[in-house]
Amino acid sequence: MALKVKDILKDKGLEVIAVDSGATVDTAIGKMIERNIGAILVMEDSSCVGLFTERDVLKCWAGHSSVDKVAIRGVMSRDLLVLEPEDDLDYAMTIMTNKKIRHLPVVDRGRLVGLVSMRDVVKYHVGTLEAEVRYLKDYIRGS
Repeated sequence: MALKVKDILKDKGLEVIAVDSGATVDTAIGKMIERNIGAILVMEDSSCVGLFTERDVLKCWAGHSSVDKVAIRGVMSRDLLVLEPEDDLDYAMTIMTNKKIRHLPVVDRGRLVGLVSMRDVVKYHVGTLEAEVRYLKDYIRGS
């Protein structure tokens, strides 16, 4: 049975943490720190228009002296690759690895339903492998 993106969302929850595209960089950074996350979705009129990540923070910091005056829409990542809930986790991991990105929005029938990180994918894979190892050990012992 292939692991799916929807399996991660089921465990993680469907909360979408986002900022408005008119917000300033310092507002986004504050929200990321408060929630202990490495990326935040950028919304405009209920649509996802971008993603602001830790890497974007570094690029912004290097190019601007005052992040409290910089609008997020000017420094966010655009043209996002997205996942769908039925996508296999192996597919998600391949995209993340090949494109060197750590966060992918999840869209279901045109509606944003979540954000999956490389950490989420690895954590889910490890948990599944630990369960399989335990099952096999119990089977071998005859339990």
